[in-house]
Amino acid sequence: MSMPDSTLVPIPESDRELLLECRIETFSAGGPGGQHQNRTESGVRLVHLPTGLRVTAREERSQFRNRGAALRRLRKQLQTLNHKDTPRTMTRVPTREKKKRRDDKKRRSHRKRLRKPPLSEE
Repeated sequence: MSMPDSTLVPIPESDRELLLECRIETFSAGGPGGQHQNRTESGVRLVHLPTGLRVTAREERSQFRNRGAALRRLRKQLQTLNHKDTPRTMTRVPTREKKKRRDDKKRRSHRKRLRKPPLSEE
């Protein structure tokens, strides 16, 4: 999900404050872990309401540990969402690149010249 350039999403310091901004859904995780994982709702899905980001965690057999893992993932995604790339600085075009561009132009113009019908001599 892309946010407008001027908006930065404030990331709360504590996990409790971040959880207040989220909708927590639990689900049956499945996978390895036996009956404990298959019969309990140990999978956790967090939906960050201000941004709409959605993260899930279902690796552990414990809902508590999965919630912690989901919170770490959500923090990481929010940080990447807030990250702003530094603008690139213009540099001089290398001579070999200029020569390559010139050669490509010559080749292209020659190819286009060949498409034209030959000049008739009258």
